[in-house]
Amino acid sequence: MSAVTEAPTGPQGNLSAITDEDIFAGHIGGKLSVELTSPLETQRDLSIAYTPGVAQVSRAIAADETLAKRYTWTDRLVVVVSDGTAVLGLGDIGPRASLPVMEGKSALFKKFAGLNSIPIVLDTKDPDEIVETLIRLRPSFGAVNLEDISAPRCFEIERRVIEALDCPVMHDDQHGTAIVVLAALKGATTVQGRSLEPLRVVISGAGAAGVACANILLAAGITDVVVLDSKGIVCSERTDLTDVKTDLAARTNPQGRSGGAAEALEGADVFLGVSAGKIPEDLIASMAPDSIVFALSNPDPEIHPEVARKHAAIVATGRSDFPNQINNVLAFPGVFKGALDAGARRITEGMKLAAANAILSVVADELSVDKIVPSPLDPRVAPAVAEAVAAAAKAEGVVGH
Repeated sequence: MSAVTEAPTGPQGNLSAITDEDIFAGHIGGKLSVELTSPLETQRDLSIAYTPGVAQVSRAIAADETLAKRYTWTDRLVVVVSDGTAVLGLGDIGPRASLPVMEGKSALFKKFAGLNSIPIVLDTKDPDEIVETLIRLRPSFGAVNLEDISAPRCFEIERRVIEALDCPVMHDDQHGTAIVVLAALKGATTVQGRSLEPLRVVISGAGAAGVACANILLAAGITDVVVLDSKGIVCSERTDLTDVKTDLAARTNPQGRSGGAAEALEGADVFLGVSAGKIPEDLIASMAPDSIVFALSNPDPEIHPEVARKHAAIVATGRSDFPNQINNVLAFPGVFKGALDAGARRITEGMKLAAANAILSVVADELSVDKIVPSPLDPRVAPAVAEAVAAAAKAEGVVGH
């Protein structure tokens, strides 16, 4: 008898069991294929699509490289790039083992944004080699989605790729998560009838997602953000901080708190979990009245949502079997589509904020305690995000070359 995966048991779960056979059968041969946009049925078709006709197009592009946008797929092609060092909750499993995840990401680009996408997994952990590889491959694509690259290397790699390339680049583990978290937090506070700015937020996790979430919440006007890593509160008094955490310490924790999760969470309004660390129930109970808990680790949240609900007014997770799923698919397809639609050279903080607002706008009239963001399958989301991101790109002057 086949093994059975964890069956969803929450209020939104599909209670039918999924077997290992079901899962592996769904991945046979991969999840992607290439489809033709021009017919290849006759000799005439072949002469147009390939030789001799294709030579005319190649000559034209050789004379004017900008024509590649019109006559090849590069202008609408997103590459999903990973070195396999921080894949889901599996950790450093290598490039080949990461490929099913990258194929899945490419499939989501096609499904939700209509964008062509291909996975590229690199057999190196060297930031220099990763950056150089993407520079060399630049004529082949229109945008770069960095994925599942471990911290702190991911920060340097993203920064250097953005500096080196004249196209949209985004590390989704950082910014996709941050965009949806901000949208969800805006939804939660709207339901509660309060504003973002006075909130006291505690973020558990100082990796890729934690740092990006701190940055976007600060950009949105929240001033009291405290970040926890495995050794406690990230504060300026600590001598064991990386450069990234040192910078974070200088911009967060305005009250100068020190200690661990207990000291951080007492009286806090929001808990945001983006690490594998567990949070005891009594610490959630110590938070302020009407608290908000986003326990986003997958598959096991930092605290079980049913336990968190005993003390928190609004609870969200990264899982599909409980209300309020914080899922990056709400952000990245529309963000890249909007950036490419506008011809943006890069993805700015303003474009990310616009994306968060657009996600929330889709369900502005439908908000409730159990619906602070749209469903990941809501077909309205990607078009709304793309439109908002494109408008923000134009307003910020990052379009064109």
